[in-house]
Amino acid sequence: MSLFDRLFKLHQHGTSVRTEVLAGLTTFLTMSYIVFVNPEILGTTGMDPGAVFVSTCLAAAIGSTVMALAANFPVGMAPGMGLNAFFAFTVVGAAGLPWQQALAAVFISGVVFWVLSLTGIRAWLVAGIPASLRSAIVAGIGLFLAIIALQKSQVIIANEDTMLTLGKLDSAPPLLALGGFLLIAILEARKVRGAILIGILAVTGIAWAIGHVQYGGLVSLPPSLAPTFLQLDIPGLLHHDGGAPLAVLMQVVLVFVLVEVFDATGTLYGVAGRAGLLKLADGNKRFGRALLADSSAIVAGSLLGTSSTTAFAESASGVQVGGRTGLTALVVAALFLGALLFSPLAAMVPPYATAPALLFVAGLMLRELVEVKWDDLTESVPAALCALAMPFTYSIANGLAFGFIAYAALKAGTGRWREVRPAVWLVAGLFVLRFALE
Repeated sequence: MSLFDRLFKLHQHGTSVRTEVLAGLTTFLTMSYIVFVNPEILGTTGMDPGAVFVSTCLAAAIGSTVMALAANFPVGMAPGMGLNAFFAFTVVGAAGLPWQQALAAVFISGVVFWVLSLTGIRAWLVAGIPASLRSAIVAGIGLFLAIIALQKSQVIIANEDTMLTLGKLDSAPPLLALGGFLLIAILEARKVRGAILIGILAVTGIAWAIGHVQYGGLVSLPPSLAPTFLQLDIPGLLHHDGGAPLAVLMQVVLVFVLVEVFDATGTLYGVAGRAGLLKLADGNKRFGRALLADSSAIVAGSLLGTSSTTAFAESASGVQVGGRTGLTALVVAALFLGALLFSPLAAMVPPYATAPALLFVAGLMLRELVEVKWDDLTESVPAALCALAMPFTYSIANGLAFGFIAYAALKAGTGRWREVRPAVWLVAGLFVLRFALE
């Protein structure tokens, strides 16, 4: 037996080194867009984009390696979409926390998530949240990403009378962004691997050809990680003076934890289930290890200088071509380390080149709305309020708060309070307390 066979039990899972390597390459191609998108989003907070590029690659490599060795799951990990937007536009943008304190909140949420996973509270929390609200959270984050993408690409612009209006579509940014979005959608529909990455590179290439961006080379040594490494400010977060410290801390950490719990759990269930890993004798044990790996990666990413690291749903593409073990995730980790050499390429990607990726991911997330029980007003109204409040208040936190509070209130007001699980009462109560403390 080879080293890989002994380490990852390839024969037992009916796979081979060649299949796992191909699966890892496929997964990497479908999720590698994050190395361009994450620095662009977090760079809006004042963080050094070069350092964020490095921290993104390293966090993805570390998270994927831990997933491979601890859980033997074919799941790639990287800083998550939605979580990075919440970090940049809500925690730093709306709440006004410095990015160093936002990193501290990510660190604390990772520790909390680790404790929840270790004690089994995570399973209790997930089981207690109704499916309609879980679906609304995903869809609402998708709408939040969509409005960010449309603004970044100037497809929509500010308007004094209507707040938002259609931008000038005769300029390069919106035209290239919309063209990139259509290209990604067409390639995905034709099942082309790496469609999102191809779309980003295609728009960047056109932007370079028309003189909108400057070519700075393709390969070089990675930028310095020093501007973000170990820059989290836990004391500053705990003594934040921008209003009510407890309310700010509660809101930020609570939302990070909730989104991390649902995102990671849902993705891992989906990918592991598709690979048939949950049916194995040690399936539940390995799933628990995968959740611990996820929370450990969040902590590591915060120390490096990036928003929450999580399991990527794009890992399903690797499973589709045969990936069944942690060797797939290990290949993903190695490729993210190799991506460190392409920082000049990442630096020349304009915002309107990453916007199509955000918009496309947003569209995929909206599919979750089909799971809402639309014929039951006590389920559909809170779900709709949760999803709509996220983009229109420019805050994932507000959407969660409206959704949970409305769900508990409607169930109680219609005499169906027994249908509300303790987890919902707990989360709704925490959000009420957060508003009371403001």
